Amino acid sequence: MRPTSAKPLDLTLVRERARAAKTLLSPCQLCPHGCGAKRDHGETGRCGLSAQAVVSSAFPHKGEEECLSGQSGSGTIFFSGCNLSCVYCQNADLSRDREGLEITPSCLAAQMIALQMAGCHNLNLVSPTHVVPQILDALALAVEQGFHLPIVYNTGGYDLLETLHLLEGVVDIYMPDFKYSDNATAERYSSAPDYFTAAQDALREMHRQVGDLQMNDEGLAVSGLLVRHLVLPEGLAGTREAMRFLADDISQNTAVNIMGQYRPAGDACLHPKIDRAVNLEEIIQAKRIAQDAGLTRVL
Repeated sequence: MRPTSAKPLDLTLVRERARAAKTLLSPCQLCPHGCGAKRDHGETGRCGLSAQAVVSSAFPHKGEEECLSGQSGSGTIFFSGCNLSCVYCQNADLSRDREGLEITPSCLAAQMIALQMAGCHNLNLVSPTHVVPQILDALALAVEQGFHLPIVYNTGGYDLLETLHLLEGVVDIYMPDFKYSDNATAERYSSAPDYFTAAQDALREMHRQVGDLQMNDEGLAVSGLLVRHLVLPEGLAGTREAMRFLADDISQNTAVNIMGQYRPAGDACLHPKIDRAVNLEEIIQAKRIAQDAGLTRVL
């Protein structure tokens, strides 16, 4: 974990991790799917990508959690493709259709530097799991040019321990989704039959690396774990079990954002149980469940 002063990353470390990550790219073993695609030979993985990362946008995002966006925004890079196939995805143009432009490491590094120069408080990597090698390659180039912002790993939560190990000492803030506490539900709606199992392992590892969320004097996050939990209709997210796990197995001080913005999108219309928005009562109940589980930092 880097100091709150956000000193430059260890360039040697980043280069070593980039080389190690490439060995997981082809055949691809970056995420729990372990699809085995030879991505550096043009094959596409479960994520829909081959060797090149695809970026849809990069900008100072002022709509993230307040501790990330602050006054000047979170320097957000949205990667296309995804290792989850959520039937209700609100960003299907990115995750499924993979809209955006293929980007070289040098261009990605330039985007990182540009966000830093724009005054962003952090670098926010959205949907990074399937492009960790490409990110590390670019990050090494950016560090050579003086990049030093805290790094946010903004993931769907379906992450592999071997990949997370490569990010220790590199990522400052882990911000995973915790989508489900039932594997069968995860398979039905996100094609991830072992999601809950994998997410539990990932959350333990993330917390081991960075601990509870830490703020600076300005109220900005500088390190730690921040978990997002999207409330789904009919209790399908399994909030009670998810919050109990966070409180009992991770930390009662785990920062949790209970998110109530679910609305039907994508192919949700084909699934009656999720073909409606969540209501206020469901959101209030989810927050109450989190507090009753003993969690003290419910956003």
